[in-house]
Amino acid sequence: MADVYRWRLAPDGLATRRQLRALGLRPGGQDVVAELHRPRRRRAPLVAYLYRVDRAKSVRPMTPARAAALAAAMRARRTCPNCRTDVGYCIPRSLGMCVPCHDLPQL
Repeated sequence: MADVYRWRLAPDGLATRRQLRALGLRPGGQDVVAELHRPRRRRAPLVAYLYRVDRAKSVRPMTPARAAALAAAMRARRTCPNCRTDVGYCIPRSLGMCVPCHDLPQL
């Protein structure tokens, strides 16, 4: 079982995924070393998983193919399925189409 630390009391040398990413690192297949619990009133605590920084690997570089795939995915999120235009923002999943198409009266 992983060690459990309270909020802001984790020892040095451990980091969350976001903290590793800010350092240009990734967990690299290592198991979770510890958990960080942030208590909340009347709800279950927030849990963050901690990894060892010394075992972390560097982030893989962005290749042209990965960059093209990421650009295509973001373009698909911005393209309205109704009017087929790039609206310049990510379409809300709750609407399923751009705001102008959603606001048009249905005939």
